[in-house]
Amino acid sequence: MLDTRPLLLKTDFPEISRSPLETLQVNLGYKCNLSCTHCHVNAGPTRTEMMDEKVINQVLEFINNWPVKVLDLTGGAPEMNPHFKRLVKQARATGMEVIDRCNLTILQEPGFADMAEFLASEEVVITASLPCYSEQNVEKQRGKGVFWESIAALQELNKLGYGKDPALQLNLVYNPDGINLPPSQIELESDYKSELLDQHGIVFNQLFTITNMPISRFGGMLLSKGLYHQYMEILRDSYKEENLNTVMCRSLLSVDYRGFVYDCDFNQMLKLPLAVNGKSKTHLSELMQQSLDGNPVMTGEHCFGCTAGQGSSCGGALDA
Repeated sequence: MLDTRPLLLKTDFPEISRSPLETLQVNLGYKCNLSCTHCHVNAGPTRTEMMDEKVINQVLEFINNWPVKVLDLTGGAPEMNPHFKRLVKQARATGMEVIDRCNLTILQEPGFADMAEFLASEEVVITASLPCYSEQNVEKQRGKGVFWESIAALQELNKLGYGKDPALQLNLVYNPDGINLPPSQIELESDYKSELLDQHGIVFNQLFTITNMPISRFGGMLLSKGLYHQYMEILRDSYKEENLNTVMCRSLLSVDYRGFVYDCDFNQMLKLPLAVNGKSKTHLSELMQQSLDGNPVMTGEHCFGCTAGQGSSCGGALDA
């Protein structure tokens, strides 16, 4: 696969620094039952990287040491990690919010029949990828049969109370198809809610629009089609300085499956680790007693993706 990393390291993106930590985003492994075209993790069924029990325990120790508000679990398909349920249970026992970044289809896979009920019993926030409300667009990005599997999973979640019970939050994620920026999050959310309710009887809480990052699988596609420079021009021309105030890297810490830390999930994929005390690489176990407030954020050309237009973060648009 063609790699955009060498093109992204040199940048004139503004310097920014970290504020108090609010969210610990943990990548439980790159194994996934899908291989989506927009995936910046390059996750898929053949990936073997998985967070082991030792690092899981270090994550639990960290959240017991620091007043982190949110544990954000991602992958791959995070549910495929054998320690997923224990991590969720122990984190929820502290009273903190836990987010599962779910691809929906995993809930239909053999061996995961009880996963939806487990998530509901622990009142886990589900943030689920559904890049469009039309079958054609979803299957173009995510593969044949994925749309109807996703619809079935959403209907199952609704039956459990997700999207209806205030304690069971169900959010959907939109990614553009191609080199466009996401449309207005507010307007698109209205369209999603109308279409999914009318066509499938599905309800949900919020829609998050996320800009495709020019890295990994999506970055390789841009290079192979000669679209990389055109896409970067779109991101740069749409840069808005005010988005710097709310970019997620200020208050989020990303942890890879080995326990090494990064300013964001995108930096994790680009192998741009968070540097602390002059070290080029830092492990979560080294941060049990150390604040990251004021630490400079590692930036690259991809950072224009988070600050373009309405802005983009793991929680959707920044100015919605």
